[in-house]
Amino acid sequence: MTWRERVAPARTVAGTDGTVPPEVFTSEEPVHLPGLVADWPAVAACGGAIGDAGRYLSRFWSDKPVTAYAGDASMDGRFFYNDDFTGFNFRSGKATVPQVVARLADSERDERLATIYIGSTPVDEWLPGFRADNDVAVPQDDALASLWLGCRTGIRPHYDFPDNLACVVAGERRFTMFPPDQIDNLYVGPLEQTPSGQAISLVDFAAPDFERHERFAEAIRHARTAMLGPGDAMFIPSMWWHHIESLAAFNLLVNYWWCDSPAILGAPSDALLHAILALRDLPSRQREAWRSLFYHYVFDADDSVHEHIPVAGKGFLAPIDEATAKRLRAMLLNRLNQ
Repeated sequence: MTWRERVAPARTVAGTDGTVPPEVFTSEEPVHLPGLVADWPAVAACGGAIGDAGRYLSRFWSDKPVTAYAGDASMDGRFFYNDDFTGFNFRSGKATVPQVVARLADSERDERLATIYIGSTPVDEWLPGFRADNDVAVPQDDALASLWLGCRTGIRPHYDFPDNLACVVAGERRFTMFPPDQIDNLYVGPLEQTPSGQAISLVDFAAPDFERHERFAEAIRHARTAMLGPGDAMFIPSMWWHHIESLAAFNLLVNYWWCDSPAILGAPSDALLHAILALRDLPSRQREAWRSLFYHYVFDADDSVHEHIPVAGKGFLAPIDEATAKRLRAMLLNRLNQ
């Protein structure tokens, strides 16, 4: 039995009839939604030859250049670092969506362009009008809908802060997902230099080295997986690590990202970087003291933290509204700039 065969299937909710049941959006684990967007015209139009997909997409695409990623056959579609981690095994450049589709359709394309990929590109900017006929309701009206297009590709597991609904329009994709608490078992790489903006696992999913990455065996016990075809969708909760492989010669996916928390609160990843700077290298006894403070004021915080303080004196300990968030942000910026 291979390691993939030991991964449990993701929970499935079928018969959604184009609408995501509300309970899916509060799920604490991934949910497979087969056929959720099967009625999209794009699914019918893009499910055959690449040329057919190109003709359908040409109704929407703009000539605005987008960032495209390319690499030669040696990378085998897997976006990663170079050998000494001073850079990556791919390069980026500017192209239009029609240019990328034309390259994907060219079976004789340049060996240097064996892998071509567009990722995380806002649909409303590069395919204006696409969502008039191809859309699905998610909890936030300001959710970001993004386009992912390319050939056979894969990137190591990473997490996203927003909740994620990923909808396969063309091709086939394999999702392998891990809960947030498995970070210790995924052998995560650098924070500041990453292939796609988020830290990634260094485990090679094509051929895991269980001697070098022995704790990955424990991560497998907690993983979930699903194979998605055209019209299928996957809900990935915030902070779940996910590895997505595009398995066909032409793959198109549209995903939606949204956060339930107000944007004024900022990015938690900024707080992580500041904690690395200010706390990580303190003596262990001081780190333990700060751990207690963080649990008291952040992770275990409830009304008991501030209920004994008169209202006028609660300050940042009270529930944060927009005005308080702006004051707190200004204070932090001032202190960081000193």
